[in-house]
Amino acid sequence: MTLSFGTDGVRGPAPEILDQKFVTCLALAATEVLAADGWIVGRDTRDSGPALAQAILSAIGRAGIPAVDCGVIPTPTVAHLSKVENSGGIVVSASHNAWTDNGVKIFAPGGRKLLDKEQEMIEKRLDELLSETTSIPEPSSTPKQHPDPTESWINSITEAIENRSLDGAHVVIDCANGSASYIAEPLFRRLGAKVDLINAQPDGRNINQDCGSTHTESLSKIVQSTGADLGLALDGDADRLIAIASNGELIDGDRQLCLFATDLDQRDMLLNKSVVITVMSNFGLRQAMKQADITTIEVPVGDRNVLSRLDDGDADLGGEQSGHLIFRKHATTGDGLLSGVLLTDLLLRRDQNSAALASEAMRQFPQILLNVPVASKSSAITADIRKEIQITEERLGNDGRVLVRPSGTEPLIRVMVEAVDEALANSEAQRLANVIRSTID
Repeated sequence: MTLSFGTDGVRGPAPEILDQKFVTCLALAATEVLAADGWIVGRDTRDSGPALAQAILSAIGRAGIPAVDCGVIPTPTVAHLSKVENSGGIVVSASHNAWTDNGVKIFAPGGRKLLDKEQEMIEKRLDELLSETTSIPEPSSTPKQHPDPTESWINSITEAIENRSLDGAHVVIDCANGSASYIAEPLFRRLGAKVDLINAQPDGRNINQDCGSTHTESLSKIVQSTGADLGLALDGDADRLIAIASNGELIDGDRQLCLFATDLDQRDMLLNKSVVITVMSNFGLRQAMKQADITTIEVPVGDRNVLSRLDDGDADLGGEQSGHLIFRKHATTGDGLLSGVLLTDLLLRRDQNSAALASEAMRQFPQILLNVPVASKSSAITADIRKEIQITEERLGNDGRVLVRPSGTEPLIRVMVEAVDEALANSEAQRLANVIRSTID
């Protein structure tokens, strides 16, 4: 079994499948296809990370191309360095996955995510190299260390808030025992904020374990008990953010996007009065944007799709429910710490309680998500299913939304129904799931 690119790089069990041979061949394939003059390599805090990063650095070195090791560092920092140093970038990380997985994210020179054609070419060459390579040579030399991998990135975040201070803000940051563990507190303290840090003691196996952006329960309690203004929950490689309001309520990617879009629009800083969302963005966000006379541009799930549309020049802000937000003026990819700084700055400028601010931004519609197992990833939506979807849409009218789509990665058909009433959304979603089960064997 081999691995292929998903919505954000390559991921799999490490070292069972994603091993040193695999990442060596992947690094060689990337250097051949992208033809960068140099490479920047970073990783998160997983047990398997050092060996995999070393294999990548050695492979690039044997190809005769300069490569520098940044050690443990957030993914967006590698993307930033790739941009300012015009180098290729590789991050060894499986993002929000458990420690038993690892992955590889690749940036082309300029800090941009790969084009579909580039991914296809890398995958093709990877398969060839995997079949040709029988062993992995020992590292030939100690990799060169980057002299200061974070300073330029920190300066760019300071510039993003126009050199304002975060003085007076009290934030609690959950680092998910990941790559932000060593940089989040210095960043926010340097900007003037009071910081409480949690889950910032990585041991190689506790990354994302009951913490971070996918497990915000403990952060919510701490924000309320300490009287903090805001909680910031990152994932393992710090490219996404889920925030917590002062009352403990969730501020997901949709609500953040609503806050940022309306704030930028009010300051005449939102390009084309437009924002890029995905098919999974909440109906409440769509309504709020319509009421604010902001155009929504919809793309498939995946921050690569959001970024691709931003690069078309129709908008400079976009994101996903999961907390991947892209501020194209300031970054080439999602950056959870940048989002957290901008959100804290917004809160200070508004001089308003974060709970009230988030609550007023948009109405969150109940969203029911169901996965229906099918025979294969190629299972299509039949005419009978389309008819039932139409019936559901007519019943919901202007007060809800339906999305039924085959999964791009698993043999599933995903059903999503949003409605004003959660019970109605649930019953309609269950009805559609039952129709799919009876229609597709």
